Amino acid sequence: MASEPSWWPDFGWLTRLVETATGWTGLGIIFVYSFLIAFALPGVSEVVLLAPLDLGLPTWAKLSVIMFVSGLGKAAGSVFAFHIGQEAKQSGPIIRWLRRSRFDVIEWSESTTAELARRYGYGGLALALSVPFFPDTISIYAFAVLERDYWRFALATFVGSVGRLVVTLGLFGAGSLTLGLF
Repeated sequence: MASEPSWWPDFGWLTRLVETATGWTGLGIIFVYSFLIAFALPGVSEVVLLAPLDLGLPTWAKLSVIMFVSGLGKAAGSVFAFHIGQEAKQSGPIIRWLRRSRFDVIEWSESTTAELARRYGYGGLALALSVPFFPDTISIYAFAVLERDYWRFALATFVGSVGRLVVTLGLFGAGSLTLGLF
C-alpha cells in the first residue's frame, strides 16, 4: 500500500501464499491469513476466495468451507484485537497517542463506528464488517474499545466476515452461479 510507512514490512508474500494455497493445508493458510488480517495486516480478506484449493468438493462446498474457515480465523484474530482494545482502554498514553496521530482513530471511531455500535450493537459490527474491500481492522479496534462481551464480539465478527465474502461473491456474479441458484 502506498500509505504504509517505509519501515512497514511487505506482506505481499502472504497474499501470494493464499492465492496459491492448495489442498487441505491451504485451509490452514487461509485461517492464519484471516487471523492476521483481523488485527495487524493491511490488505483485504476477500483474497481467500481466490485460493485454488483442490479439496475434492463441488465449488459451492469448497467456497463454503473457505468462508467458514476464514470466518473462524477472523473471529479468533478479532478476539485477540478485542483483548488488545480492552487493555488499550486502560492506557491513557495509548489513547492520547491515537488522538494525536495523523489519522485520528479515536475521533473516527466515535463518529462512525461507535455510532453503529450504539445504534445497532453487535449487529452494527457485523454490518460494518460485511462491506467488501474496506479494511476492517479499524472497525474491529473501534468496537473492541467500546464493547466488553468477548463471545458476542467473536460471533459478530464471524458473521460479518462470512457476510463480506458472500457479498463479494454476489457483487461479482459468482454467488448465484456458484451456489447453484440459477
